[in-house]
Amino acid sequence: MDDVNTIGDVAQQALDAYEALAALAEDVEDEWTYVTDLSAAWRARIESVIAERGGEPLDPPALAAVERAIEEIGRIGDPHRAIDWLSTFPQVALTILGEQP
Repeated sequence: MDDVNTIGDVAQQALDAYEALAALAEDVEDEWTYVTDLSAAWRARIESVIAERGGEPLDPPALAAVERAIEEIGRIGDPHRAIDWLSTFPQVALTILGEQP
């Protein structure tokens, strides 16, 4: 992630990490519909940021903050805990990127 310096690059990396989180959460069969609906909504929101502001530069502290959030969700191994983060992570990432969640 060291060479990333635009909102679009960082948002795409956050989206990729979010996809992995959602895939883990989908292992909870009783929550599958909730997980897929929620992840689709947040995916669309992040994609809209990429489309609207993707080429804007991102300052180093914001980059570091998003990288740290991505590292945190990368440590999640429990599908139930992943579900907990399906709403939290996008809000954190969008806030860092200067967007309203």
